[in-house]
Amino acid sequence: MIAMSKTRNLWVDYAKAIGIILVVYGHVARGVFNAGLNINKGRYELVDSVIYSFHMPLFFFLSGLFLLASMAKRDSISLLRSKIDTILYPYIIWSLLQGTIEAGLSHYTNGHVTMHEVLSLAWQPRAQFWFLYVLFFIFALALLAFHRSDNKWCSAVFIVSILLYFFGGQLPGGYLINMLSHYFVYFAVGVLASLLFNKINGATVSWTVLFIALFVFSQWLFQGKMGLRYNSGAPAVLLWLGLSGIACIVVLAQWLTRFDFRWLAHLGRHSMTIYLVHILAGSGCRIVLQKLLGISDVGVHLWVGTLGGLILPLLFYSTCMRFKLKVLYTPPKTLSLSIQN
Repeated sequence: MIAMSKTRNLWVDYAKAIGIILVVYGHVARGVFNAGLNINKGRYELVDSVIYSFHMPLFFFLSGLFLLASMAKRDSISLLRSKIDTILYPYIIWSLLQGTIEAGLSHYTNGHVTMHEVLSLAWQPRAQFWFLYVLFFIFALALLAFHRSDNKWCSAVFIVSILLYFFGGQLPGGYLINMLSHYFVYFAVGVLASLLFNKINGATVSWTVLFIALFVFSQWLFQGKMGLRYNSGAPAVLLWLGLSGIACIVVLAQWLTRFDFRWLAHLGRHSMTIYLVHILAGSGCRIVLQKLLGISDVGVHLWVGTLGGLILPLLFYSTCMRFKLKVLYTPPKTLSLSIQN
């Protein structure tokens, strides 16, 4: 069904690419809706709910896939230091950078961001950066939880993560505890899946069709027929939608490795780069189209905003690398906590 052999990195890149395309489109569509453009509200809300039911759980799952392999190569302290460099550092830099820009341009955007909100990043992440904030603490928690890598122990941690998902909301601790409770289960599924993938042979057409059909049926039943939404349904339903969405993308990405989609793999490898800048890029496209060019066609906004949200961050990254501005993405050596080899 699914393999993690020589095509491991390629299918993960494909899965990340699909995920980041959905992230960018979802934020662009929300921007179009909030800007008051003539978008079909019912269709927008349904598509938005379908996307948000699984696209961020997908990224937590993909992050969990490589935990055990990383722990087999490096000690926990070294790994945590590396995550400070690769997750926490860009979280701080880009939270401040994007937040300052949004605060300065609040008259031209949908939101009214204040510098107080921007500077509250230590306890209240904002915009898309909540993912990096939560991912760092999930990783720190996982280093403690998965100190053993045998099947029984990992299965036990997975069971605990399910209990945490259902009952963690009753624990004190506010925002962070609530987010850890909700998303750690998907990370744990990724860890557990990494133990299984090597024992399974390839993604067949039959398995791909089956999981896509399961995903479509689940979304049709709960969101289309029953009218539930990703932020208002029963926890069990939401967990099912998240897991079925992950399974759908995984088998689809595995099947797509039959084809040489270099552009898709490129998007996947640079998904972090896109994630950091896509809000500024997508919002910039909408402002230019609406405020400067007077274009209000929803289709144009969705296409241009999504393409701009994917391409402009890559162009900006290339420019930063050319002018030696790596500090926007990775800490300088004097601040890096990673162990230098």
